[in-house]
Amino acid sequence: MTDNEPVLVREQRAAVTILRLNRPEARNALSMELVAALGLALGAAESDPQTRAVVLTGTGDRAFCSGMDLRDFAAGPKDPVPGQDEGMAVFGRFIKGEVTVPVVGAANATAVAGGFELLLGADVVVASEDAKFGLPEVKRALFAAGGGMYLGTRIPLAVALEMALTGDPIDAKRAYQLGLVNQVVPVAEVLDAGVALAERIAANGPLALAATKELVRLANVNVDQAREREREWQSIVFSSADAKEGATAFVERRDPVWTGE
Repeated sequence: MTDNEPVLVREQRAAVTILRLNRPEARNALSMELVAALGLALGAAESDPQTRAVVLTGTGDRAFCSGMDLRDFAAGPKDPVPGQDEGMAVFGRFIKGEVTVPVVGAANATAVAGGFELLLGADVVVASEDAKFGLPEVKRALFAAGGGMYLGTRIPLAVALEMALTGDPIDAKRAYQLGLVNQVVPVAEVLDAGVALAERIAANGPLALAATKELVRLANVNVDQAREREREWQSIVFSSADAKEGATAFVERRDPVWTGE
């Protein structure tokens, strides 16, 4: 990567936006510039009616993302990068699973620390068979403050505690067994598999996807809140033009044409 190359590369394939972390010389570590750029790109995807799903991947074969850029962190505060406040706000929602557009993580290589937390922010994950995953922050006298502390809501508590307290990684096979990743494929197939999964998601009704993503995630941590929110979503989704279009297309035996309304 040269100084003129962007830290985040965006590509559009029909209704799928591909976002590629592009700091291979630093194992795609999360500098403030990259965090802001990723947040801004996710915000743009949310507001773009032509984007129905996002694929997040990394450049190179050394790492999907190695987490926080420790050199950047150790250097101390710097002047704000363009769009920093807005990008950080969206990034914060992303790592909590709150961006409305579905996100597919395509882990082309190892994801640790903040890189692993990026995948926890994604909704579904395709991983390279050579990838490893972990939360090594305790080895640096830190803790996983970007979502890793909630790992126990995704996998058995004893396993989450082992990963977080030892800082030791697990391999892709173990991550699949635990349900942390949805597919494990050869490294050369990761992006294509991620896009294929995103396309399957993007083929569905946008309002229904937004409702489903929010409700499934919310029900995992607070069933009562999810039930309340479900009533709100039901009045919106079931009365929408897309709901009518879905039923009509089924009767007419054709593909639906979604408007997101």
